[in-house]
Amino acid sequence: MSTSSTASGATSRASTTGSGIVVNGVARSFGTVHAVRDVTFSAPEGRVTGLIGPNGSGKTTLLLMLATLLVPDRGSISVAGHDPVAEPSAVRAAMGWMPDVLGSWSALTVRATLELTGRLYRFDRARAAARATELIDLVDLAEQADQPTRVLSRGQKQRLSLARALVHDPRVLLLDEPASGLDPGARVALRVLVRRLASEGRTIIVSSHVLAELDEMADDAVYLEAGVSASADEIAATRTSMRDWRVRSLDPDALRGALVSAGFPANEQRMEGAGVLVALPGEEAAAKLLAALVRKKVPISSFAPAVGDLEHTFLDLSGQEGAR
Repeated sequence: MSTSSTASGATSRASTTGSGIVVNGVARSFGTVHAVRDVTFSAPEGRVTGLIGPNGSGKTTLLLMLATLLVPDRGSISVAGHDPVAEPSAVRAAMGWMPDVLGSWSALTVRATLELTGRLYRFDRARAAARATELIDLVDLAEQADQPTRVLSRGQKQRLSLARALVHDPRVLLLDEPASGLDPGARVALRVLVRRLASEGRTIIVSSHVLAELDEMADDAVYLEAGVSASADEIAATRTSMRDWRVRSLDPDALRGALVSAGFPANEQRMEGAGVLVALPGEEAAAKLLAALVRKKVPISSFAPAVGDLEHTFLDLSGQEGAR
């Protein structure tokens, strides 16, 4: 994907009046299946919010309600200052939706797909064509621009799906597994692009199973479990829960001895590759241990959490952290 281009007029549009996304006490059932039970959160403008939860936690149902494609049984939703139930057209005008799987017109080319999408948003032909060319460059599909979408790879379809979501220069973006199928270089480019779009004032929600990737992309996170969102107090409690830290040294024997001296006997040290894992209750304890190792002149080459913040919080909330 190109990281040197951005959407035409993005800054001016994104800076217009809006209030991000606000969800309060939302629930949705399908017969006896309670897909979303009680979800409350806010996603502010200018920030990327990760949507995290296991399969069956209600993420897709929630996204469909935000996108005006499902009506909640109870609770309220506001998207860019509009109610998706009472004002679906206003929400769709303000929102770009990138589903997990691209539903495309297989016989149309990439360029024609984007031009047609622009026409659906009431662009005239010239504007739709210009916008398509701009977005093809933005998502690095120039070589595939005049090929039918049926020949695209999974990753290329993901890039086309993102481009289609951006056609009308929305203030709000819903991205469902946007990095699925992308190669490592394209994943980096996606992350840079998403951060740029947020910096222009957009509200962005990203649902992904790749928590390490979200850690580098998201400013905030919403955690779902069995259709219920975790509270601020529950999330705050995970910051002081026990967490594995990985320590590496140029002198492994000196490291293990210094850890014993610091109060971590051999049976509390776990070898993992070239590092040693020790459990610590938060960053303050980690800072004290690192200082103790430095004082003992242990040549530390790496000292960091074994998993990212989002994964740690998710595992702790779901009761899996202790099982690691």
